[in-house]
Amino acid sequence: MAVVRDCASLLIGLLVFFHTWGAWAAVDIEMEDKVNVVKGGTAQITGVLTTDEGVGSMIIQWLYVKKSGEKQRIYYQDSTSKLIDRGTPFTDRISVNGTGAPGDLVLTITDVQLSDETQFICIVRTIDMTAEGRTSLYVYDTPAYPTIDVVQTGISVTDDDLSKIGTCEVKNGYPKPNITWYRNDTPLRNNNEVKIVASTTTESSGLVSVKSELSMKVMKEDKDAKFYCESSYQVPEGIKFSETKRFNITVIYPSTAVSVWVESPKGKIKEGDSVELHCQGDGNMASIITISHKDKSWETPVLMLDNVKRLDSGDYQCTYMETETFSEIYGKTNLFVHYLDEAVVSPSDLELEKGAKLEATCNALSSLQTHVVWFKNGEEVSKGNTLMLKDTMFESSGTYVCVVTVPEIEGMKTNGTLLVKINGQPEISNPKHTEMEESSGNMVELTCSIKGFPTPTVDWSTSEGKVLMGAHEEETEQGMVSRLSVQVDSDTLIFCNASNTYGTDGVAFNIKTKGSGVIIAVIIICILLLAILGSVLYFLYKKGKICGRSGKQDLTKEKSNKDSIVVEMKSDNTEEAVLLGVNGEKQPPSDQGGEYLDVQK
Repeated sequence: MAVVRDCASLLIGLLVFFHTWGAWAAVDIEMEDKVNVVKGGTAQITGVLTTDEGVGSMIIQWLYVKKSGEKQRIYYQDSTSKLIDRGTPFTDRISVNGTGAPGDLVLTITDVQLSDETQFICIVRTIDMTAEGRTSLYVYDTPAYPTIDVVQTGISVTDDDLSKIGTCEVKNGYPKPNITWYRNDTPLRNNNEVKIVASTTTESSGLVSVKSELSMKVMKEDKDAKFYCESSYQVPEGIKFSETKRFNITVIYPSTAVSVWVESPKGKIKEGDSVELHCQGDGNMASIITISHKDKSWETPVLMLDNVKRLDSGDYQCTYMETETFSEIYGKTNLFVHYLDEAVVSPSDLELEKGAKLEATCNALSSLQTHVVWFKNGEEVSKGNTLMLKDTMFESSGTYVCVVTVPEIEGMKTNGTLLVKINGQPEISNPKHTEMEESSGNMVELTCSIKGFPTPTVDWSTSEGKVLMGAHEEETEQGMVSRLSVQVDSDTLIFCNASNTYGTDGVAFNIKTKGSGVIIAVIIICILLLAILGSVLYFLYKKGKICGRSGKQDLTKEKSNKDSIVVEMKSDNTEEAVLLGVNGEKQPPSDQGGEYLDVQK
């Protein structure tokens, strides 16, 4: 029995030994949980083999799990053969590499399709051990960019039901893409005021298209909101995103306030302006707009008022009546038309004695502060409502213009006139030429400029007392101007006399003729020439150069009564000098020659 027990113990020990030795020869394979690949790409499923034996002593099999859950082998390998199973979806697209122990077992799948997405199993067997590893293959396909179809009609805030905003669609993605709606970068979720309905379509290609429709209860604030949708989809690297362009929706909402304002002109308004008045609510719902003023009304949002008057001042009210609810809201503005009446000058005419004080006022009723300036002949003479001159002269006569302006409004002005006459004795301004010389027969214009009122009476006359008519007279601010044209025939003296109730004044024009002086000068020259000629003839006669005489003769004969001898010059065909006595007796020529003539008075 002891021997039997010993043998049994030995057998048990051998069994334990062999069992322990087999554990040491254990095989193991480690594989990734999943492998991601893009549709059409290549997938590599790797198993890391750990064993004490060589690969050649093992049986290696690759299998995949069908949609039904059944396993199907696609590859077999033992020490003598390597075999790709026929009749599977992977027959022509796989290959297996074994790198040895310790090494990798790599299943390579080319042109991966969506249907390849499943679980792959690697089984390794030794004589007494089996190891198994599993990897899930995931296939991805990037979808098209999302597109959006926005509702084009306006959406009213008064709608009771949720209003459709738009539809977002993402086509041909795998796995199924997701769509998220945003309002101003805030994602929208289903609630009482937001409804998002999504639908999924699997295309014949196996790709998935998703459509999402957004409906919501809009508010007035949504008119400025930016909406868009975003698609999120998986790729081997993780999750990616694509979004549509951002868009606004047309929100129709009623007005809660009305604004009324003057569009033009800017600033203060004056009589005669054209005024453009605008009325606008803060809503965009269809409304009937009415502008009213006192007992007038206009159904328009823009009112044009031409050539406004001060009576157009006052409140202008704008009424908005919503066509859907028939509710009314109001707004108003005050329009003030500034005015400037015509200037009133008091007095408008003045007659003053020379040297008297002049005082006049100019006023114009206005809604604004005015500025007054007085002008005479275009030159400024005074500022302020009152014109005052302490010591008037004839030069103070004339027309004064007071110009009234409103400094706050450009172009707002009026004016009035004051006519001033200064009474006094006429004063004739000294002419530039009272002494003049003119050729005989010429016309000359004489001018008298006279100051004084009442308007003087002017008389023209000569030094001989002859009254000259035909003067041209013109009244001036200070008196008058009288002009007379006369023809110069001889030296003359012409008087201009002016007179009124206060006295008289006059001036004389002395006119010399150039023709009379020339004649006298010619006569004197002729007499001198004749005297010289007579002296020459007498000298020649004495020398015997004429009348057949020669030599020098003495005058020894004395004559009585020679105290009064007259020389008479005759002009015949022959010149003859005749000596006449005091009694008028003619002396013979023989007695003339050679005698010395003593001519005395």
